[in-house]
Amino acid sequence: MHIKTMAEYAANGETPEVLFWVGCAGSFDQRAQKITRAFATILEKVGVRFAILGKEESCTGDPARRAGNEFIFQMMAQNNIQLLNMYEVKKIVTACPHCFNTLKNEYPTLGGNYEVIHHTTFLQSLIDEGKIKMQEGGTFKGKKITYHDSCYLGRANNIYEAPRKVLETLDAELVEMKRCKSKGLCCGAGGAQMFKEEEKGATRINFERGHEAVATGAAVIATNCPFCMTMLTDGVKDAGKEESVKVLDIAELIAESMK
Repeated sequence: MHIKTMAEYAANGETPEVLFWVGCAGSFDQRAQKITRAFATILEKVGVRFAILGKEESCTGDPARRAGNEFIFQMMAQNNIQLLNMYEVKKIVTACPHCFNTLKNEYPTLGGNYEVIHHTTFLQSLIDEGKIKMQEGGTFKGKKITYHDSCYLGRANNIYEAPRKVLETLDAELVEMKRCKSKGLCCGAGGAQMFKEEEKGATRINFERGHEAVATGAAVIATNCPFCMTMLTDGVKDAGKEESVKVLDIAELIAESMK
C-alpha cells in the first residue's frame, strides 16, 4: 500500500481533503500498525483523498506534557505547527485519542488551528453519507461486542455515541461493561503511564479492566486507542482468554466487514 505524503501532494500543486495523523503508536508499534493499515484501507476504498506526513511527522508532545516536561512539549508542538501551517493543513483525522486531544485542544493556543476529528467520528460520518456499505451477514453478525471508552475520547472530549453508532452497523450485540461512558475505567496507560512502571498496588488497572470486559461474555473488545489496545490485550491474557476474546480497533472491525 502506497499512501501519498503531504510533500508529494505539494510537489504536484495539489491539496488532499484530509491529513491522516498516524501517531507514534500507529507508526512504530507492530500491533497498532494494523489499525493504521485498516483505517487507510477504508479511506482508499471510499475514495477519500488523504495524505500522511510520513517521515516529517513527529510526536505531538502529549506524553512529554503529561509527564511534566512542558519545555519538550512546547518545542515539539511548535515544530509540528510550523510544518502543518506550511502545508496549509485544514483538516486532520487521527486514530489516537491522545493525538486527537492534543491537536484539537492544546495546539490552538500555540497557533495551530485545525479541524481535528477522531477516526471513529470520521467513520460515522462516512457511514451516514452512505460511503461505507457493510456486508450482509458480516464477520461479526450476532456476536457479542463490548466497547471500551478511552479516557481521552470519552471524559476528555465527551465523545461516546459516535463509536457505538459505528459498531451498530456490524449487526452485532453490543454489551456494555458496568463501568462505561462517563463512568468508564481507565485502561491504565493515560497520563504518560504507558511509558513508565506502575506504582505499587494490589492489582494492575489494565488487568482489572480486562477482567471486567471478559465478564460481559463478549467475543470482541472494541477499542478506539492504540494504548488501550495494548493494555486490554494484556488484561485479556491475564484473564486467560486470549484464545476466545479478541481485542480489535473499531477501524479493524469496519475494514473486515465492508463490502
